[in-house]
Formats: sequence, C-alpha cells, structure tokens
Amino acid sequence: MGSLPNLESPLQTSRISTVVPATPRGEENSAYNLNYMDLLMKLHYIRSIYIFNSESVQNLSISDLKTPMFPLLDLYSHVSGRVRVSESGRAFIKCNDAGVRIVESHCDKTVGEWLDENEYSLDGLVHDHVLGPDLAFSPLVFVKFTYFKCGGLSVGLSWAHILGDAFSAFKFITKWSHILSGQAPPKSLHMPNLTKPQFLSNYDSHNNNPISIKRATIIGGYWLNPNDSYVATHTFHITSKQLQHLVTSYTYSKSTNINKKYFEIISAMIWKCIAQIKGDFGHKVVTICTTNFSNRVENEFPTNGLVLSKIDTNLSPKEVDILELVKLIVEKKINENYVLEKLVEEGEGKDDFIVYGAKLTFVDLEEADFYGVKINGQKPILANCDFHGVGDQGVVLVLPGLEDDDGNNGRMITISLPQQELDQLKCKLAKDWGI
Repeated sequence: MGSLPNLESPLQTSRISTVVPATPRGEENSAYNLNYMDLLMKLHYIRSIYIFNSESVQNLSISDLKTPMFPLLDLYSHVSGRVRVSESGRAFIKCNDAGVRIVESHCDKTVGEWLDENEYSLDGLVHDHVLGPDLAFSPLVFVKFTYFKCGGLSVGLSWAHILGDAFSAFKFITKWSHILSGQAPPKSLHMPNLTKPQFLSNYDSHNNNPISIKRATIIGGYWLNPNDSYVATHTFHITSKQLQHLVTSYTYSKSTNINKKYFEIISAMIWKCIAQIKGDFGHKVVTICTTNFSNRVENEFPTNGLVLSKIDTNLSPKEVDILELVKLIVEKKINENYVLEKLVEEGEGKDDFIVYGAKLTFVDLEEADFYGVKINGQKPILANCDFHGVGDQGVVLVLPGLEDDDGNNGRMITISLPQQELDQLKCKLAKDWGI
C-alpha cells in the first residue's frame, strides 16, 4: 500500500489519453483553496472498481465511455486542475483544465476467470497513481476502462483524497454513469453545509495533541507515505444472513439501549479479533472515521466532510465482550476535528500527515451510494473500494454489499493490514465467524 506506482499487469495492455472540460476556461484560471481536512488527506488516495457483464456494456466504445467526461468536468473544474504550492508552502489547486487521465486496457481473461483468480481485489483494474514528484504534471484523477475477453467491462477510479472523501469520489463516477445513460448533468453543484469544527467540552485541553493522525515523511517528492512493513489488502463479503446471525447471536441477545448500526458491530468484532492476534500489543487506541450524512446533499460539490474521532481505552480489547467495544464506539469516541484544524493551520498547511492507519482506523461508508453507478440501467456485478497510502496500523472500510437473492444487502469489509496480521485475521474470521 505504501509502494510507489507499479505500471501494468503483464495480463493487460493499456493506452492513456486525457479528457478536459467541455467548456475551456481560457484565461479564467482560478485557484481552488484546500481546507485543513483536504491537506490532512494529501497522502491518501481512494480507489474503486465497478465490474459489469457483457450484456450491460454491449456496443459501447471507448469513445462512448469518454464522452460523458467532458460535460462532467465542466461541473468539477478543480478535478481537472493540478496542484501548486504557494510561496508560503501551502498547497492549492490551479484550475487550468489540464484534465483527467483515461486509461484504456484489455485483459485476456473473462470476468469469471479474473474473479476466480483475484476475488475482490482492485489491483490491475485501477491505475496505480500518486501525486509527484512534479506536481504540475500529476493528474488528480485516473479512470481506467478494462475490457475483458468475454466482453465485460471494469470501470476503475483512482481519486486523490485532497479532492474529497469517498462519498465525493463515488458521486463523481455515479454522475459520469448518469450522463452516459442520457441524463442531463446538473447546472451546478451545491456547496455542502459543513460547519466549522467546534471545541468539545469533553476534550482534554491540557493534552490537545491529536492521536488519530501522525506526521509523515514523504520520499522523493511523491505524496505517499513509506511504510515500515508491507501492507496488504483483502475484502470479506458478509451476507445479510451472516449479519443477522452476528447481531442476534451475540449482541442483540444482550440487553442494551444502544441504537446500533452494522458498522459499530462489525468494527467491534474486527477490533477484538485484531487485538487477540496482537496479544499484549493489541490496539487500545483506535480512530473512528464517520461523516455527518444528514448534511450531505444531492449534486454536492466534492468535499472532505469527515469526522475523525479517537477512542482511548484502559480496557483490554482482546478480553472484553464485543458489546463493551460497541459501547465504546457509540458512546466514548471523541471528535478531534477541532484540534486537527488547529494543528494544520498552525503549520500553515505545510506539514504531511498520515490519517488512515496512523492508528487502527475504522471507516463508516455504510450509507454511501456505492451502487449508483449503472450502465444501460444495470448495476455492476461487483463493486469494491480500498484506500492507497494506508499506514502500518491498518484500516477497515465498512461498505454496503450488493443485494442478496432475498433482496437484502450484506456488507463488504475491505481491510488493509501488515501481511502477517492480515493472514492471521483471515484464519480467525473464518474459524470464529464463518466469514
């Protein structure tokens, strides 16, 4: 996860082109100022894939797929820009219509063969890009179209996190699919209703160094943190029946007044499993990453509307009941956004930080419109997301799953951890939970 970009898999051949906004800005180049949360996320990247069967994409050429990008980028003008650094050292985006990159790739396997070999992995289906070392020539977004031997298609998005969070990335590629289907793009995007972080009375003002992030050192001008160990990624699919079994057999069978979501229960289960694997070194400090979903609106301008909270407990996660960990996640997390903003602004936006994986990080994406991407009215047969640039403590993404045969949704759990820990977690989840 922390390595520099690797070019293409030997199974594929690729061609790269550029798409710019349909309406040139000419001399109207403007600067898009990055806020503190954008700058916190500068070393992270959001990657997602959407795989469609051949029936969904019949007769669609690469030209058909690229055409919706032109009007889409009229809305997302800063997405076509390039990062610059001011004399003060603070980064911003110059809206200069430099464009996003389109990658056309061909794979000599069928969709079925690919999935049999790679399961839910994004590797090879998303262009592996990072910003730098020459920021003036580093695109902020890559969209990769991979044609399979059977006629199926994968749409892979690589999105620099400074542009916005995963909700924003998903909305961007969903808007592309809407325009592809013939819908007119909205006339404008709405600025989100994001409130300024407030100082919380339950925060320890005498010890206001945030623990949900850590400082990073970038190497060779690449905006990517080097890891101390190899961080691998694996996705677990939990069906709706498995979710119900998890809830009813363990947590809901015990009396509690907590209004639980699947996110809290899944996070507690995985937190406990990882703590048991690590033994006495199990995580007593974790980061919970959420968003105020009620403030998110349709046709929203991309933003990093995240809430980063810490949980610092004296309990031993490997020993306590899962319900106790659920209570910690629901009741005891402390919002660190105020001190994070203060830290970034005091450094004038020049410092580099790791957020995902600075501590073991749980990211709630349950309410994301993950399957809004449709081609010819058809949903993808598989969709997945992971984060690039994850620190050594790892990250857990809780995503909605596709509908099961009974019409209910399970969950996709994408986990990035050091390889040995991830291998042990796979065995433990299979043995203890049948996942």
